[in-house]
Amino acid sequence: MARDGSDPTDYAVVAWREEGQWQLTSVVPHAADSLGGLERALRANPSEGGAIALVSYVEEFFLVARTVGSDVRFLLSDVGAAPEWPLAAEVLDRLGLPMPDDDDLEQVQPAGDLSLLEDLGMDPMELSMLCENLDMYADEALASIASRLGFGEKFETVLDTVLE
Repeated sequence: MARDGSDPTDYAVVAWREEGQWQLTSVVPHAADSLGGLERALRANPSEGGAIALVSYVEEFFLVARTVGSDVRFLLSDVGAAPEWPLAAEVLDRLGLPMPDDDDLEQVQPAGDLSLLEDLGMDPMELSMLCENLDMYADEALASIASRLGFGEKFETVLDTVLE
């Protein structure tokens, strides 16, 4: 839950490959307000390569999560979100990382597994640059990731129905 009680999730989309084709579905926004809910949404769509969640929060930061076997890997776009947003703090806790101090808040710093999409063709450096791009909103970064992974058009179609 957000600090003011409002729903922090702009949208959550889960993608997985089935018979060589990307399949996408939206996730009920409140399901992505906690890691437990997001993990359940990911596991509801099992695939050989694991399901991927792309989640935008308050247009400020994003989370990419991916199931890999029984594990879930995470990438939080900015550790600076953790002091204000419980979900971001929950990610840091799960990753075993400390809450950022004031010095850590001066620049955007991703946290987690920058290589979680590498086997799908997304270089960790490219993912890091998306996280650190101050001129790009969270939804734009996620659209770029979806496009790079090969399901950009389907991602936009799902968003059109979710954001209506």
